Amino acid sequence: MAPLSRLTRRTDFVRVAAGRCKWVAPGLILQVCADPDSPGVRVGFTASRKVGNAVARNRARRRLRAVSAVVLPAHARRGQDYVLIARSGTLTRRYQELIEDLEEGLRQLGVFRP
Repeated sequence: MAPLSRLTRRTDFVRVAAGRCKWVAPGLILQVCADPDSPGVRVGFTASRKVGNAVARNRARRRLRAVSAVVLPAHARRGQDYVLIARSGTLTRRYQELIEDLEEGLRQLGVFRP
């Protein structure tokens, strides 16, 4: 398994959001957009001030990175860009529930690989 590539530029995040393909779960929001230029999986993470102060936002992003490192290499369809958005529930939700949220989001958006 190759490591996940990261989305870092704002234009990439805006393009994925403009794709209007998203899944909302108690622990996270998943946005997906096809990227024919990229043969692999690229992922970005974000947390707004609604999640909490800087410490809480960083913790939420770390939890999302940990969940995506487990789920996306095994189950994400290649050639897609994924954005994981933290919610206030990201901080309090159990780790296994976050994994289930992400897997269910991939299934609902039609990008799940068994």
